Amino acid sequence: MRTRIVVTFLLSLMLCLLAVNIVAAQDGELGSESNPIQVYFVPSVEAQTITTGGEVMAAALEEATGLNFEVFVPTSYAATVEAMCAAPSASMGFIPAAGYVIASNRCGVAVEAAAVRRGWNVYWAAYIVRRDSDIYTFGDLAGRSWAYPDAGSTSGFIVPSVELAAAGIEPGERVEAGGHNQVVQAVYSGEAEFGTTFFSPPVVPGAAWRIGDNPEPYDLTVDESRIAEDGNLFVGDIRILDARANIRETAPDVVDQVRILRLSAPIPNDTLSFGPEFPAELKAQIMEALYAFAQTEAWGTSIGSEDFYGWSGLASITDADYDPVRLQFEILGLTETDVFGG
Repeated sequence: MRTRIVVTFLLSLMLCLLAVNIVAAQDGELGSESNPIQVYFVPSVEAQTITTGGEVMAAALEEATGLNFEVFVPTSYAATVEAMCAAPSASMGFIPAAGYVIASNRCGVAVEAAAVRRGWNVYWAAYIVRRDSDIYTFGDLAGRSWAYPDAGSTSGFIVPSVELAAAGIEPGERVEAGGHNQVVQAVYSGEAEFGTTFFSPPVVPGAAWRIGDNPEPYDLTVDESRIAEDGNLFVGDIRILDARANIRETAPDVVDQVRILRLSAPIPNDTLSFGPEFPAELKAQIMEALYAFAQTEAWGTSIGSEDFYGWSGLASITDADYDPVRLQFEILGLTETDVFGG
């Protein structure tokens, strides 16, 4: 554990120094070719998917604003916060609620908008286990091996940590998998007895999913799990949008093998945030372009893709909306060091 923390700290320090050097070497105005706006994405899904989709967004923003953008996918949530704080006047980032709270506290990173996913401005953590597991209740998680994406993940670690602690449940071995996809894979493969990932509600034809509904509104003894012609994951005619769908190409039977034990309380959606010294005029210009981009088909090949972050759109939000996340930190007594290491 000590070795992992030291390595993580050194990687974060190197990234921070790199960002400082980049800023120092820039001569032109922000948004010029020599001084592009830095766009950061946390590595919650496959890095290549983020990079490809991020470039689609950058191209759309460049065309709309005439500014230049450069996409970055740091190695961890902590490294993303490090990079944004190291470039306070040149950075924007798509970071989850817990990461935002830490970044805001550390250097004043400011939230501008939050994700909207199919009409929801909140999402959930899902506790997942294998279908053949003997885990049936929340209390059964005591002593069981736990896979989570990253200690900076709101749905993958922070919220489950609060709920487990509040219930007096102490998991067994902890496995930092590196991303939500990897968590599902770890449970699917039996490398961990349970995992925590993001949950987005399924699309149920003719009936909108509501809070309190079964997260799995189907019967696998009747409904077939399948990959449809459009490449999406379905059970019968119900489309699956939670983290399990992200490994459907390599594990098409993932729903048959992995079930949702329970959901967490609702969580404020991920943020679009800016460095604390980012110019207000450029921020307004970028936001106008982003809202317009969200109405185009290209959005669905970028951050709107279910294999990327699955944002249907974005909406304005305030810093105060993330006070419940701050409260969770207080309940757990978590500090930034506890979450990110170092």
